[in-house]
Amino acid sequence: MAVEAYLPTLGVVSVTAAVDSINPCAIGVLILLISVLLVARKSVGRMLFLGGLYIFTVFSIYLLAGLGLTYFLAGIPLWLTEYISIIVGLLIVFAGILEIKDFFWYGEWISLTIPYKYSKEIERGSKRTRSALGVMFFGAFVALVELPCTGAPYLAIITLLSQYFDFTAFMLLVLYNFIFVAPLIIILILIASGKKLYKIHKWKQETKGFIRLAVGLILVAMGWLLILIANGTINLG
Repeated sequence: MAVEAYLPTLGVVSVTAAVDSINPCAIGVLILLISVLLVARKSVGRMLFLGGLYIFTVFSIYLLAGLGLTYFLAGIPLWLTEYISIIVGLLIVFAGILEIKDFFWYGEWISLTIPYKYSKEIERGSKRTRSALGVMFFGAFVALVELPCTGAPYLAIITLLSQYFDFTAFMLLVLYNFIFVAPLIIILILIASGKKLYKIHKWKQETKGFIRLAVGLILVAMGWLLILIANGTINLG
């Protein structure tokens, strides 16, 4: 017998986005870009402009990708949606287990990280990035290649929102992406205000294990939630 339940959608979206937003992958790339701008002796205003443009590009690419996938899932016949949601739920649970594993054995076996060959391309690309157009292309490239590292929480939210996609769901998708880039905005402002870059990098290194543990626990919970919704155990009110 199905259990009727009202999903606290705003809370789920906000918490998931907040945990995803402090993902070491996303923060690490911004730190790399800012370090290059500092070495190139860019002015604070120029650094804020280029850094802000990079963040806006990441936000836009993620939002467009989320909208496309949401519309795709929302248009699938209801009988097929159940099976797709179960498969997605199982994949998200597996991704969560990998993240929890990295809390105990970071980098061992399989990990949700940016592929090595792309991480090298990101490093080289950041050093060549000087113009606004170059930053936009760099941001778009980063947004696409870091999906293996940051995409699982987003996929969980997209699958949930596609169940009843309307204007409210669209605004929640926008909210998710804003929360996702919010720490990047804060870091950019802190560095522009005089915060030492190495201190932020040190914080990222010291907390990355705990961040992955938090992401993993949320992914396992959301994966099971998707499975329970798909098989009718939970009906969203």
